[in-house]
Amino acid sequence: MPLRSLVQRNFIVISNQMSHPILTKAARLQVLGKSPASLYLRLNKRIWERLPSRVRDSYSLHSYGAWLHTLVCLTARRQQHFGTFFLRNRPALELMRRLVRQRDHGSTLRIAVLGCSIGPEVYSILWIIRSARPDLKVRLDAVDISKEILNFAEKGTYTPDCSQLVGASIFERLTEAEMAEMFDCDGDQATVKSWLREGITWHLRDAADPELMRILGPQDMVVASNFLCHMAQADAEKCLRNVARLVSPGGYLFVSGVDLDIRTKVALDLGWEPVPELIKEIHNGDPSVRADWPWQWWGLEPLNRRRHDWRTRYAVSFRIVSSQLQ
Repeated sequence: MPLRSLVQRNFIVISNQMSHPILTKAARLQVLGKSPASLYLRLNKRIWERLPSRVRDSYSLHSYGAWLHTLVCLTARRQQHFGTFFLRNRPALELMRRLVRQRDHGSTLRIAVLGCSIGPEVYSILWIIRSARPDLKVRLDAVDISKEILNFAEKGTYTPDCSQLVGASIFERLTEAEMAEMFDCDGDQATVKSWLREGITWHLRDAADPELMRILGPQDMVVASNFLCHMAQADAEKCLRNVARLVSPGGYLFVSGVDLDIRTKVALDLGWEPVPELIKEIHNGDPSVRADWPWQWWGLEPLNRRRHDWRTRYAVSFRIVSSQLQ
C-alpha cells in the first residue's frame, strides 16, 4: 500500500478512536508520576524537527500532524495568557479596511473586540480603520474578563517586554513610521496617541455571558481572537454561539484562535457566509500560531484546499446574513 494511503487510513482510524472517552483517559494517564502520552509526543517532536521541510509539508505528514495535535490538545493543561503583538495579523486588518470602504460617509461604525487582553488588537483595529476612514464615527466596545488586564489596556502605555510569553518585543511587527503614527514615546515607554483612544468603552465581562447582547447591543463588526482555544470544546462552542448573537444582520464576525472543527460546525449550523477575500493570507498571517502547530494546543493547522469545506473551515471572517438569536 502506498505510504500516503497507509497514513491516511491510519489517521482516519485514529481520529475515530479519539472521540472515545477511554482514549481520553489514556492520554492523561500517569505511570509513576509520568505521562506515556507526553513521552510519545516528545519523541515524535524530535523526529518531526529533523525532517526536511518538504516532507513536513506533505499531505500525508499533515494528516499525521493533525493526529499529534489532537493528542496534544488532550494532554495539555490550558491556561489563558496575554502574549500578543501590535498589527499581529496584517491581512486580517487589511480585510477590515476593505470592508469599511462600504460604509456611508460620516456613518457610525460599531465594533466589539472580545477577549481584548492588554489592548494591542483594539488599538491596531482603530488605527487601520481611522487611518482609512477618518470620516466614520467609530464606537468600540472592548471586553475582557480580567479587571487588571482591562485597566492596563485602557491606560495604553507599553514597553517592549510587557507582553507575556511572547519572547519578543510587542512592537516587533511595527515599522518605525507606524510606531510614530500610533504612539507618543518617552524612552522605552510608548503611549497610544489620544486620537486612537477615543470612542472606546471598556467592559469587565465574560464573552460567554448571555447578557452580553443586552449590554453591548448589536454590532457591525465583532472580533473574537485567540481566547476560545483556551476553553474546553463544549464551552468554546457555547461561547462562540453567544458571540455571534452580537452581530447585526449584514455585519461581520472575525473569529480566530479557535478549534477549527468547532468554528466550522457553528458556521454551518448558523449559515454564516465566509468572506472569500484573503482567506489563505489571513490563515497564514500570524506566524506565531502557524509555527506552533502541531505541538501547542493553540497551533494552527496548514490550509488544505483538498477539503470540500475548506473555505468555511479556514476563513476567519464571516458575513452574518440573518439574526443569530439561537
